[in-house]
Formats: sequence, structure tokens, C-alpha cells
Amino acid sequence: MAGGGTEAFPDLGEHCQDPDCKLLDFLPFTCDGCKLVFCLEHRSYKSHNCPKSDHGSRTVSICETCSIAIETTGFDEKGIKSLLEKHERSGDCDPNKKKKPTCPVKRCKEILTFANNLTCKYCGVKFCLKHRFPTDHVCNKKIINTAGTSSRWNERFMEALSLRNQKGCGRGSSVSSKSSPSVRSF
Repeated sequence: MAGGGTEAFPDLGEHCQDPDCKLLDFLPFTCDGCKLVFCLEHRSYKSHNCPKSDHGSRTVSICETCSIAIETTGFDEKGIKSLLEKHERSGDCDPNKKKKPTCPVKRCKEILTFANNLTCKYCGVKFCLKHRFPTDHVCNKKIINTAGTSSRWNERFMEALSLRNQKGCGRGSSVSSKSSPSVRSF
């Protein structure tokens, strides 16, 4: 048998190329670094000591001031340090980007994310789910502009409805049909 498999199925599976393993694996993994075949246990770069483990990899450093990730692939420690200093000198490094929005209610430290915040329909301020109701936060109950547009829509709707009723359209029509029902019930 050349590549692997069993006597009945000689082309099925391959042996792990780790020198200590040689397991016949029916779903082998090919390392994208060294191009050798390995079993599930030895498929990672670290487990088979791949000489090309950094092949295609990227390294990133995080700015401590603004929490932005900066790619540092191919730089040594001195180069990374100078890259971070260059970033801090540029106008891109803003410490305000690091601060996350929190609930504006006193003593509430809940960080607002896309899933746990709600905008109050009266004051238009974003709150955490615990303080979403006007009674739970100090709401000044100003009606925001969206409510004004809906009231205008309601006025136009009611006007159109009254015009429709005046013209005799719809159910309230003055013309009544005297025809007998088409279906009789017994």
C-alpha cells in the first residue's frame, strides 16, 4: 500500500506524517505551511512543529490610548514601537474613541451596546433596558419631532375619511341594495 487506506479500500484516507503518530486518518488535514498531511491531533502548527508556521499570518498591536488595532506584520519590537508612536502623533489617535457609551441615569454603569439600549420616545435619549421607561429615568417628556409628523398624518387621514363618507363611498353609503341574499340558511 502506497498512500494509505486498507486492503479493501487502498485509496481511502492517509497516514499522519508526524514521525511519532502514523495514524491512518480517513479525514486528513493538509498543513498550508509545510504541505504535509496530518491527523486531527497534529493538524495545528504547534502540534507538529511546523517550520513555516508564520506563513500567511498577520500580527496586530493595540494602541493603549484609543484601542485601535494597528497591523505590525514584518516589524520587530523596535519597529512596532516606532509605528505606535507614529500613530499617536497622527490625528487618528483619539482617546475619546476608547470610552464606551453608558446609561445616562445616575449611578447606572451599564454599557450601552446595540442589543441592550432603547431610545425613549418622549425625550429621545438612549437608556439601558433597566431604565427604558419614562418612570425609571428622569424624563422631561418633550415630544420629539416624529410624534408631530404622525399627528399630521392622522389629520390628513381623518380628512380623507370624512370626504369619502360625504361622497357616499364605502359602507356608510345611502344607496342600499334590496336584493335577496344569494345563500339561504335553513
